[in-house]
Amino acid sequence: MNDRITVHRDGKNIYDIVLKSSFDQLAEEVSHLKAEGQKFCVVTDSHVAPLYLDEVMSCLSSQGRVDSFVFPAGEAQKNLNTVRELYRFLIQKRYDRNDILVALGGGVVGDLCGFGAATFLRGIRFIQVPTTLLSQVDSSIGGKTGVDFDSYKNMVGAFHMPSLVYTSTKTLLTLSEEQYISGMGEIIKHGLIKNREYYQWIQKHAEQIKKRDSQTCLEMILESDKIKRDVVEKDPMEKGERALLNFGHTLGHAVEKLMDFQMLHGQCVALGCVGAAWLSAKRNLLPQQETEDICKTFQTFGLPINLKHSGLEEQAILEATKSDKKMDAGMIKFILLHKIGEAFVDRTVTDKEILDTVKFLSGGIYGE
Repeated sequence: MNDRITVHRDGKNIYDIVLKSSFDQLAEEVSHLKAEGQKFCVVTDSHVAPLYLDEVMSCLSSQGRVDSFVFPAGEAQKNLNTVRELYRFLIQKRYDRNDILVALGGGVVGDLCGFGAATFLRGIRFIQVPTTLLSQVDSSIGGKTGVDFDSYKNMVGAFHMPSLVYTSTKTLLTLSEEQYISGMGEIIKHGLIKNREYYQWIQKHAEQIKKRDSQTCLEMILESDKIKRDVVEKDPMEKGERALLNFGHTLGHAVEKLMDFQMLHGQCVALGCVGAAWLSAKRNLLPQQETEDICKTFQTFGLPINLKHSGLEEQAILEATKSDKKMDAGMIKFILLHKIGEAFVDRTVTDKEILDTVKFLSGGIYGE
């Protein structure tokens, strides 16, 4: 099996996504960046640092001086204050435009480190070393970086492509069950928007996936990465097709914000996907049996499919969607399904339709 995917832009190779079972080849991959003798700052959080920081720093030591910047784990730290501390650290350590940041961690680390790299000295290189399933198939790919602002998710950010994405599948073994399954929210989404056969493959291999079978996980990550790579190549700055990757995210981000990030991102995306599928069926786009099949698939992996016990007010969820950064001329770019494997952008979804969808999710019709 090929363990490398190349991301292109304007016909040129931009960076590679490399999948391995360990960190043993990290130094070799970094050597291709022609960065020998430069400084490397590994940015990570307090959860990942005890697990992998020493190993990754040791791997990189053959390439140059290696420092580490560790911040407290959690979405609450993904803000401009933490970025400010990162800037201060880099300035004190005399980092220049030829040096490299290394994001070692999940989506929070990758987004924050990437934003720091995009803005420090007007932009320096960075490497993604994602350690969660969700970041391995989603946030580490495509160059979206950013931080939250006053609880508004990813409201401040920049497009800044990594120089390398290096995934070690062994990190999946140290994830909690909840963190691991959260990644399935984005993975199932990939099948729903772009590849029906892949969606059916996920259903067929559910037991192996839940057991974290290494070969199955490698195949799954590879396929999801290819789907995201293909979309990003066609639309790197999200002017069109890349918006399809936001399927489930309008409602998902609203719930995530109102729950004060106490629900994981993949869990919120699953809820949003179920809501978007229901609305697609209500508009007579998606067959009802496919909506039910989607709900069952998320449920198979233990992902939430209703808001029955969330305590959230329906009107508050509607209002939270209005602060979504994907608004366009006052209208939400809502992603719907024609069928499983074929999504599209719709700019005509009304407040009433969103509220009806929220009421459906709150009613717990599925998964009571």
